[in-house]
Amino acid sequence: MSVIASYPILNMFWWMLMFFLFVIWIWLLITVFIDVFRSDQSGWAKAGWTIFIIFLPLLGVLVYLIAQGGKMQERSVEHAAKVQQAQSAYIRDVAGTESTADQLTKLAALHDSGKLTDDEFAAQKAKLLG
Repeated sequence: MSVIASYPILNMFWWMLMFFLFVIWIWLLITVFIDVFRSDQSGWAKAGWTIFIIFLPLLGVLVYLIAQGGKMQERSVEHAAKVQQAQSAYIRDVAGTESTADQLTKLAALHDSGKLTDDEFAAQKAKLLG
C-alpha cells in the first residue's frame, strides 16, 4: 500500500477502481433484491434470502446467484417481454392506428360530402393502397 501512496496518479486510479467496484456491488445487490421479490417463491423463502443477503452480503449474493442464476435470467427475460408488450400496446393506443379499410371509409365519406374532389380522392386512395 505504501507504493500506491507514493504515486499520486496510481493512488487516484486505485480509488477510482474501488469506487467503481462499490457501484457495481450496489447494482448487484439491487438486482438480486429485485429478483428475490419478483420470484415465485414463498414468503418465508423470500424473507430467508433477504435476511441472508443483508447479514452476509457477499456470501448471500454468491449463493443466490449459484442457486437461482438460471431462473433469475428467465425471470428477467420474461419481465422484459411483458414491458415490451405493454409499451407496444400503449403506443398503438396513443397512435390510434386504423386499418386501411377504416381510412378508405372515411375518405369515401369526405368524397361523398363534397369536401374532396375526384382527383384528391383518387390520389389519397392510391396513396393508401400503396
